[in-house]
Amino acid sequence: MEILVYPGSFDPITIGHVDIARRAAKLCDTLYVVIMRNPSKKTAFSPEERAWMAEVSLKPYQNIKVEISSGLLVDYMRRKKAAAVVRGLRSESDFRFEAEMAAANRLLYSDYETIMLPCSANLGFTSSSIVREVAAYGGDISGMVPFEVRDYISEHLREHQV
Repeated sequence: MEILVYPGSFDPITIGHVDIARRAAKLCDTLYVVIMRNPSKKTAFSPEERAWMAEVSLKPYQNIKVEISSGLLVDYMRRKKAAAVVRGLRSESDFRFEAEMAAANRLLYSDYETIMLPCSANLGFTSSSIVREVAAYGGDISGMVPFEVRDYISEHLREHQV
């Protein structure tokens, strides 16, 4: 059984994240979308909220599972016996960053492989940080986040002015 891992903070999940997950799920038997806990990163949503939003948004895809993990990604991959990690790319700078991360992770785990999927052309501008900023000021995020969680994200970010 081929297993892939799509890690991230997903703070919050965007339609770009869903697009990458949907496409990656076609390449494997099981795709784990992993909400990574990073104590040094200030997030707008708790790991549990982010996992719930991912589960709701990815519910139509039968071979996608959502989990929360702490610690090193390479340790998670070993536990799951994953073949590769999936990363979405929006720009050339994303590629450079992801290539550096892949090289560093390969030093920690020699079987570490990365599949880099470029985002769909119409989603290159979408990022969680843009969603947080637009929603905090009451802007329309309907073209940036999954419909199923749009209102939850909007209300949460307006209330907390993140």
